[in-house]
Order: sequence, then structure tokens, then C-alpha cells
Amino acid sequence: MKTNFFLGFLFLLITQSILASIRLPALIGDRMVLQRDTELNIWGWADAGEKVTVRFQGKYYYTGADRDGNWMLKLPPHKAGGPFIMEVNEIVLRDILIGDVWLCSGQSNMETPIGRLVDKYPEINVSNNHMIRHFKVPKQNAVESLQDDIITGSNWHSATASDVMNWTALAYFYAQEAYQYTGIPVGMLVSSLGGSAIESWIGQEHLKEFPSLLVDQETLKEKTSAEADKGAGLWSRANWDDIAWDTMQMPGLWRDNGIRASGVVYYRKDFTVPMEMEGRHAKLYMGMLIDSDSIFINGHFVGTTGYMYPPRKYDIPAGVLKGGQNNITVKLTANMGNGGFVRDKSYKIIGDDTEIDLSGTWKYRVAKDLGNIKRVEEKLVNLKSAGSGLYNGMIYPIRDYNVRGAIWYQGESNAGQSHMYKSYLKSLIANWRALYQWAEMPFLLVQLPNYMQKSTEPQESGWAGIREAQFKVALEVPYTALAVTYDVGEWNDIHPLNKKDVAQRLFLGARKLVYGEKLVSSGPLYNDMKIEGDKIVLSFTEVGAALVGKGGALRHFSIAGADQKFFWAEAMIKGNKVIVGSKDVSKPVAVRYAWSDNPEDANLMNKEGLLASPFRTDNW
Repeated sequence: MKTNFFLGFLFLLITQSILASIRLPALIGDRMVLQRDTELNIWGWADAGEKVTVRFQGKYYYTGADRDGNWMLKLPPHKAGGPFIMEVNEIVLRDILIGDVWLCSGQSNMETPIGRLVDKYPEINVSNNHMIRHFKVPKQNAVESLQDDIITGSNWHSATASDVMNWTALAYFYAQEAYQYTGIPVGMLVSSLGGSAIESWIGQEHLKEFPSLLVDQETLKEKTSAEADKGAGLWSRANWDDIAWDTMQMPGLWRDNGIRASGVVYYRKDFTVPMEMEGRHAKLYMGMLIDSDSIFINGHFVGTTGYMYPPRKYDIPAGVLKGGQNNITVKLTANMGNGGFVRDKSYKIIGDDTEIDLSGTWKYRVAKDLGNIKRVEEKLVNLKSAGSGLYNGMIYPIRDYNVRGAIWYQGESNAGQSHMYKSYLKSLIANWRALYQWAEMPFLLVQLPNYMQKSTEPQESGWAGIREAQFKVALEVPYTALAVTYDVGEWNDIHPLNKKDVAQRLFLGARKLVYGEKLVSSGPLYNDMKIEGDKIVLSFTEVGAALVGKGGALRHFSIAGADQKFFWAEAMIKGNKVIVGSKDVSKPVAVRYAWSDNPEDANLMNKEGLLASPFRTDNW
């Protein structure tokens, strides 16, 4: 009775697994947040032609998988709310919220786990917000091709105390800010990777002006072709035409017969079976093969061994052999080269009273040569340094998941080539907007914070160059906002812990850019300069109620003459302008503000308490 019950239960499980052929992307799961007030994409994979039904909030939506197994449904816009249940055929998704979803990307400061911040912010330990959710996209660097899906291994998490340690820090504080302001659910979709450069987040189509970052697509196709097993699913067929194949005497090794390849070689041999053996079970003895093999009789798979040492002894099932001509195919893989059939071993088929010798003349053809692959790879000299790998593996696969906007925090890895960063960042924004088919997709940018020791003299700075690029992109590219953060860093830690202030400044930009609130969301922005005698007069936008110096006199201004040598300068506010001069420069031509790795003492701000972005008036 117990045995019958177990077998019945096992049959039920197997039957259900066969029928449950719908597969959803990892993003579409329990506790997900869907974007409010827009058409929603629900997609996945199934057997070709399979009918798909999505049931959500009392309505039904129908589609079917195409011949490649892909399917997608567009649900009408929904208002914020939840939790809800969604059914996709037999799959039930629970605890779904509808609200605002933010795509967060960049490098390690976007990646910082919240666990590092609990000493600084002990309230994290008792977090109790189930209306904000977090999903971390697993790492997938795919330089060679676009990926259809992210890799598995991640889930949506809420911000309750038992779940909050799965969050990244900036995403948590931003979600808290957004929820407190809007009162609606918030989803943080974090696709970031520590140490990554911006060019790895940009697709190949948007890197065309940077040839060194492009992958040679023709050579890549050649590599794909070289890597393919040309005989897979074909050369093992009983009736495959092998008349033009080369021949060799077996047993024997590749090198002894002129094969200089390493990789995969297919061997084929026709042999005759007496009528009395037709359809009967038999044994196949294939001596010792170097290295791994898969063997087929009349196109039927009969056995495989993964390495060279074991003797090959396989059963030929009843019904495989037929009277007259038969075929045996051996797929032999030897990645180190010189594969083959080891001599002085038995190669034969044994029936009840019959033995068939398989030694002698075999036909063969090389299906994959690792040497060819290596030669092609040598032409792809920039494969490791090319761009797009993280875009291909971590942005493109999530393109159909609707979002409210993007948050970008990156630049540390590009500080050594800051002159390129403005172009890169513009390309990234254009790329992602094209991918999401949304020309006005909001982008919230985090300007690099202060880092490293303060300089006693004016200095050149790659970090300042990145900040300038971020500042100019925010000025020139519509639907962007910049959070200035050079007062929240730590000189001795590239991963400063104060992510709370960063989140507050980011969301201040979102309140104006995304939610349409009329407020001052930015500190003073340099606009123009005028030389008046031995002084330079600077004008600004976004001055708010007034320009002020945080804590007193203005600091961290420098000035230079035509010799391009900068000296610290005195600066004073006069109305909505700043007048800069120095006794060391009688004929000034340029001014810089907060232009260093660590300008934490720079203090120009507006009365609303927002710092001026670093800037320079020169282009030296």
C-alpha cells in the first residue's frame, strides 16, 4: 500500500513538472513592486504555442508563446496599492504591491550593504516598513552578447527587521524618503557592481564613438562558429552522409593518423549484423578511449564516459540493432589533444552467440578544434577591456520591467580618465532611455563625495574632473537632477557611511523633477564670469533665497592668471554674485571652486542649505 502511494505521488509530481512549463523571469515573483499608472509588462517563457493566462485584480489576460517559446502580456495601468495576488497559469505570485519602482545602478557606493551602517544608524535594526521592497540583480558580465534573462539567485525583500539585511544602503534610505513623501509602495531595483567602470554599463550601439570599447562583431561570429560542435545532433544519425569523410585505422591515436586538432572528433563505422541478432539486446565493448566519449548505435544513444581511464562497456538495448547494415558513431572529446582508441584493447559487439569486430577502418571528421578557437580569440585583443558587459548581462535583461526613473552613483573607477566621463555619461543616459523607449526617463545623479587627504595647495584632480562631468551633464541633459555630496565623504574611506544625506538630496531632486513640486532642489550652479580689474566676478543660477557661506567666510576658491598657476583666493558674496581675488594674481583669467579630491571645507551654498556644485571657469 505504501509503495503504491509513493509511486502514485511520484507520478503526480512528474506529471505536474511536465505540465508546469511556464517560466517567469526572476524579477516577477513574490513581494515584487509593479510600477503604477503605466502599462505593465508581464513576460516569460513556455513551450512553443502554449496558452498563457494572467489573472490579476479580478481580470484575465490571454496570450500564447511564440515558436521560440517567448511570451509577453501588457496589462493596463493600475493605481498604487496592494498587496495583491497574480496567477500566471498554475503559478501563484503573492504579496504584490503597486507603486514607484526605481532602477539603481553604479559601482560600490550603490552596492554598499546595509549591514555596514547599523552602528551609525541603529534604527535599521528595528526597521518595520513592509511597503518598500528591494531586488538585487545578480552579477552577470556578458561582453560577447546580450542576455535575455538575469541569472537566478535573487528575490524581492521587504524592509522589515527580519528582511532588511538583504538591502543595499542607499536604496534603503531613498525608499524610506520616497515612501514618507508619497505614502505609496516603493520598489528599489538595484543593478550595480563594485569596481565597475561606466563603459561596462553602456551598450555597444552607444559606444560607437569609442572604437577601443567595441567588440569586433565579425570576429565574434567567427568565434561562435569555431566554438560550436558542428556535429551536434547531426553526425550521430544512422543515415548521415559521411562519404566525404577521411578514414583511419582504429584502434589508434590522433597524432599517429595526422590529426593535429584538440577538441571534438566524430568517428563513424558501418558494420553488419546477422539476422538472428536483429532487435536483440547486446553488449558494446569499446576498450579505452581518450578522453571522454558519447556513443550512438543507429542514432540511438547507448552510453557515455567523462574521462579516459574506465573501460567502456555499454548495453545496446533491445530493438536498436537490425539485421544487415548498422552504424556506430563515437563522439570523442580530447581537449588536450591526441585523443583516440587505445591499442591492445577490445572493440566489439557481443550478442548471445555472435561477436562483431569493430576494429579496422573508421571514418572521421573534426567537429571542434580548440586551436582554431584560440586563433580567433587572439584577434579579439580587447575582449577583456571592451565595454557593455554589465549592460548586456544586468540592464538589457530587465528592460521590460517598468520603472519610474533611474538613480546613477558611479565614477570612482573612471577618475583616471575624467576627460571621457561626460561623453560616457551622456551615452549611458541616451542608451537606457532608448532601451526603455522613454525619452524623458528621469535620471538622478550622485556627484562623487570628498575622498583622500585634503591638499594644502590647489591641485589637479581626477575626482574633481568627474564631478565637473556630472555637473555639466546635469546642466545639458534634460530630465536629470544632481545630488552634490562633497561634504558627506570620508577622507580615508572610499565607501562613506553617510548614505542617508545622499538619499535625502537625491529625493529632493526627484520631488521637483519627477513629482512636480515647486521648490529649490539644487545648490548654486555656476553660470558666468566677468573680469573686473584684479578680480573675477562669478554669477550663478539656483541661488534660492540668497547666497551664503556655510559657517562664515567662503573657502576653497582658487584663482590663476595666464600662466595657469592657481593660488588660494579670497572670495566674498555681493548680492547674487561672488567676487574672487588674490594678492598673488594681479591679472586673473580663471577661477576654480572646490576643485580637489577632498574639498570638504568648500562652503558656498544657498540659504536653503544646498551646496554649490564644484566648478572651474577654465578648460586647461
